[in-house]
Amino acid sequence: MPNWKWRFCRCSHNLEGKNIWNSNILSSKSIWTVIGLGFSMLFYSWDDFNKNYFKMITNIIILSVLICISLSFWIVSMTASTYYGTLRPISPWRWLFSILIPLTIASRGFKKKSLDHGGALGGLIVGFILTVANYSFFTAMLMFFITSSKLTKWKGEVKKQIDPEYKEGGQRNWVQVFCNGGVPAELALLYMIENGPGEIPVDFSKQYTASWMCLSLLGALACCAGDTWASEIGTVMNQEPRLITTWKKVPVGTNGGVSLIGLISSLLGGTFVGLAYFISQLIFVNDLDISAPQWPIIVFGGLAGLLGSIIDSYLGATMQYSGFDTRTGMVVNHPTKSAKHISGKPILDNNAVNLFSSVVIALLLPGAAWGFWPRG
Repeated sequence: MPNWKWRFCRCSHNLEGKNIWNSNILSSKSIWTVIGLGFSMLFYSWDDFNKNYFKMITNIIILSVLICISLSFWIVSMTASTYYGTLRPISPWRWLFSILIPLTIASRGFKKKSLDHGGALGGLIVGFILTVANYSFFTAMLMFFITSSKLTKWKGEVKKQIDPEYKEGGQRNWVQVFCNGGVPAELALLYMIENGPGEIPVDFSKQYTASWMCLSLLGALACCAGDTWASEIGTVMNQEPRLITTWKKVPVGTNGGVSLIGLISSLLGGTFVGLAYFISQLIFVNDLDISAPQWPIIVFGGLAGLLGSIIDSYLGATMQYSGFDTRTGMVVNHPTKSAKHISGKPILDNNAVNLFSSVVIALLLPGAAWGFWPRG
């Protein structure tokens, strides 16, 4: 509610300065002045009220539409289950959870400037697909998003001096969201086609195809987390990186530059994603007592983060341009007249490198896990 008392006192003070209240009888001009100020004050407050009211109604409409869409999908799911007799129907609560939670996270990410408009919409789509497919997928994605957003904002003033393309708050757009979340979203859709929505233990002896897809998705998310952790932590530490192809020292911010701190950070980033997936398995999976052990999820998550960061660095050193701009004193990702070439060719950008790395890890990790995974 507007503070009428404060506004009236302020108006009275201004009017006193104009000697309007210095007599018991107001002139007609003074009366019209008071009335005009009162109306302007009223309409100013009314405009604020309208803006807030419109924003509230818009949010209510969006939420209502999403709930209707969720219920529509549930009706389609029930119809298909009844017709084919083999598909497991999705409960309306799962549909609702898959809408509300990603919507809340995307909205908060937008308000915190972790996502722009396109990034928030892309995150909502990816989050919905992963959540409705498997809650463990959702928690792994949530761990990646939260930790990456926090680390991107960490020491932002230092990163502005290193990266000319650094955005305030580390905002991610829809291209970055889909390059990091596109592979997991596709794997989640394949998982639902193969197994239906729901949580299952990773067990190659009983659920071979579904376990393969689960670890592929885990590998893709852990790869992206490992690369982000390595970049965001390694670039602000006082440790000069070395180019992964030649092992020569390069300026901070060079694509393909690695350091011991960066490699350890990538291992930790993947491990945290694996830990989130593992904890979700303990909470949501019912038949763990008759399944293979799930603790290797943490180990292979860390491995995916480390290997993903190494692959990303190699691609960055060979297929992504890096040059030192003598005019700005920063490392740039595209050739300029004032840039001195450091490494790589201008074939891929950073988003494409992230996408290629996640695809490679998603293909390799399940095969490695299958050979070493303990049998139940």
